Amino acid sequence: MAIALNAERRVGRVIASISRAMAIGGGLLLTAMAVMTVVSIVGRMFTGYGLGPVPGDYELVANGCALAVFGFLPFCQLYRGHVTVDILTIQFSKRAQAIIGFMGDLLVTVASIVILKQLWHGFGEKFPFGSDGMREALGMGYKPFFPETTYELEIPVWIPYAFALVGATLFVIVSIYTVWRSLNWALQGEEGAL
Repeated sequence: MAIALNAERRVGRVIASISRAMAIGGGLLLTAMAVMTVVSIVGRMFTGYGLGPVPGDYELVANGCALAVFGFLPFCQLYRGHVTVDILTIQFSKRAQAIIGFMGDLLVTVASIVILKQLWHGFGEKFPFGSDGMREALGMGYKPFFPETTYELEIPVWIPYAFALVGATLFVIVSIYTVWRSLNWALQGEEGAL
């Protein structure tokens, strides 16, 4: 017995493709941050020769790494890459393991919703546009008095928040899907292949 098993598999293939693309994008972004850090450090070493550090390297690395994390979360959840302690549960029956997996996916889904909600509130505090009525309807809170920017490069802070919201939203969608998938596994009596 399973709940819409064929639909779950079709949805899973689409979600896997999108999650993989987000993870690859996060990996490329993290690689770019590492290369930029090396270039900045080498530039600092040769300041006397007309080179120098990359302007705003700290801001770029901080924002880039945060965005990379939000790019990795959906893929990690889809393939159950989060840290688990299986030393005890490996001795349980396959059905019990499937039920424990379902409960774990359910808890991660709750956590992903909380993360998305809090990130949305943070985005609302930084986003300087929109009427009061629109902001209230979307739960964004009051418009900030002035648009906050990063210190050196003066990047509007709401822009990285907006990109992070994309990853957090996909994290919620993937988490809900994994609950569906693990519920089917629990109903079938054992976990399927990832």
